[in-house]
Amino acid sequence: MRDIATTLIGDTGTRVVFLHGLFGRGKNFTSIAKTLAPEYSSLLVDLPNHGDSQWTETFSYVNMADSVAAAIAEVTDPDDLPVHVVGHSMGGKVAMVLALRHPELIDRLVVVDIGPTAGGSMGVFDHLLSSLVDLDLDQVDSRTAADQALQEKIPDPTVRGFLLQNLRATSAGYAWQPNLALLHASLPAIGDFPDVGEATFGRPVLWVAGEKSDYVSRDDLPLMRSLFPRTTLLTVKGSGHWVHSEKPQAFVTALQAFFERA
Repeated sequence: MRDIATTLIGDTGTRVVFLHGLFGRGKNFTSIAKTLAPEYSSLLVDLPNHGDSQWTETFSYVNMADSVAAAIAEVTDPDDLPVHVVGHSMGGKVAMVLALRHPELIDRLVVVDIGPTAGGSMGVFDHLLSSLVDLDLDQVDSRTAADQALQEKIPDPTVRGFLLQNLRATSAGYAWQPNLALLHASLPAIGDFPDVGEATFGRPVLWVAGEKSDYVSRDDLPLMRSLFPRTTLLTVKGSGHWVHSEKPQAFVTALQAFFERA
């Protein structure tokens, strides 16, 4: 297991780095990355405590951003820097901190359905994490069995299917790839946003909100622009929080227009 696991899709064009949200993994952006090729090559990142990346003892947006910065520099030719960065939800917060701490690495930043704000309700994530932690994996002999066992607590089949991507068969039985115990204990920190001091990021930023989501408010635009002065807010009609999976074509079109803008 690597500190930061990455997958590269495409080997031509400007590099785009994708950072997923809580419970996600880099491969969640595979179809988006393939649609962007060959004009763009995409680096899909597994954030710490997710996917094939290493587990940590504590949760820190600053540490995550620094780890991602090191991974980008390690796997990207200097001639291909700076890169574009796209971050969704928790990954959006990592992306913002990354841009503020390592602006030399980033040309354009896309923040998807999250803001640089602290607080907010994490109740739904508390419920989902509790449901996964409580699942007795010793009694699970297939992904179907796990799906059935979670039906009562997580009735939405789409949400269950997304979460079950994190269940892996091992020689010792089934196991969760994410560090569920740490993530559960760290929900207050996940909902928070770190103190970034006087840092700002002066390059273009696209702030994408889902019309049906309550994660982004126009009331937060002054705060967003105090950190990212060149922010443009785009609301995707008909979309909830998972904009890239709910409205993939609109999402890709928005990315292409933003990256190509003079």
